[in-house]
Amino acid sequence: MPLSPSSTVHVIGAGVAGLSAAVRACEAGARVIVHEAAGQAGGRCRSFHDDVLGAEIDNGNHLLLSGNRSAMRFLATVGGTDALLVMPTAAIPFFDLETGERWTVRPNAGPLAWWIFAPGRRVAGSRAAHYLAALRLARAGDASVADLFGRQTPTYRRFWEPLAVAVLNTAAAEGAARLLWPVMTETIGRGAAASRPCIARDGLSKAFVDPALAWLAARGAELRFNDRLRAIRIEDGRAAALAFGGGETALGPDERVVLAVTPPVAAALLPGLTVPDDFRPIVNLHYKLAAPADLPGGLPLLGLIGGTAQWLFVRGRILSVTISAGEREVDQPAETLTETVWRDIAKALAPGAGPPPPCRVVKEKRATFAQTPAQLARRPKAGAGPRNLVLAGDWTDTGLPATIEGAIRSGEIAVEALRNP
Repeated sequence: MPLSPSSTVHVIGAGVAGLSAAVRACEAGARVIVHEAAGQAGGRCRSFHDDVLGAEIDNGNHLLLSGNRSAMRFLATVGGTDALLVMPTAAIPFFDLETGERWTVRPNAGPLAWWIFAPGRRVAGSRAAHYLAALRLARAGDASVADLFGRQTPTYRRFWEPLAVAVLNTAAAEGAARLLWPVMTETIGRGAAASRPCIARDGLSKAFVDPALAWLAARGAELRFNDRLRAIRIEDGRAAALAFGGGETALGPDERVVLAVTPPVAAALLPGLTVPDDFRPIVNLHYKLAAPADLPGGLPLLGLIGGTAQWLFVRGRILSVTISAGEREVDQPAETLTETVWRDIAKALAPGAGPPPPCRVVKEKRATFAQTPAQLARRPKAGAGPRNLVLAGDWTDTGLPATIEGAIRSGEIAVEALRNP
């Protein structure tokens, strides 16, 4: 039975996948109830006040591109667009910590990628032929990024490898190359208009979470925090009841469920469900500077090549770096990481700088599933599930990597599956 104004949709989980599903279900006219086990929404995409720094910081750094259509549509719907800082041009600056070279990747306007033939627009030391290899992504199969592009060209070390690690949160030697194809076709491959970097102006919560919660509340959605789902009773191929802390609630014939939780939780609630079971960490470091910093090129971000971290962001006095696929770093003491990463930052921005300023290290040991070919085979389809229950989350098979864009897209797919069962 498709969604109707008499339908009730229970969204389990208030991360961005759950919020996306809740928004789309509201738009479809359904009554929406969001159940969140924690005391706040956002999941990994949220901000919090840090007492050490005396500032608002993000749980993790996230870079979007203007071609991330699901994220942009979500922000436009809930009124969060103004909280996103969209760079005026499609320019991404890089610094090679080993050689000291700087360059800026600048895709041109339009889908015809003539920028790869312009030395001043592409990676230093690369050739146009290195980028034409991107066409291999369309038929990558189970190849890793390293297998597909090799490791001997400057473009691999300075473009494909850092792109893969940032997008897949998995080492390029094992990351599934085919997941980069939709990234290319939806953003960089469409030219400058779809390739402008975007970051949250004042934090992820103010861009994605707070506006969504306000939008949902204004439309009568119920938001129930500290409301953990304990069990799902399945009868005759459909979800018959949901069990929360207060007991079991039977589901009527016009009630639906969007399960937007982590893979282990989904597997526990739906025995027999195959989900990704190997995960990779992300480590973020947030430094509080004595004064606001200006990065070379005037943009608030910088890609770092050959160091511990891959990306550097500046928002006022807070300088943040991201270490994706940080299996080695996640178990290192915070003091060691603070010193090691600061040396790279100083080399890129201010050689000879003194000791590191106050820093908060945030470690997420299971930030995303390992986006390897073997783990991709364990992704259930977004929108799959019993007749009145659908799955959402960046770990479901949306065709995209496990990113904010993938999470929001999964919520859209889930509600579309409810609308058109």
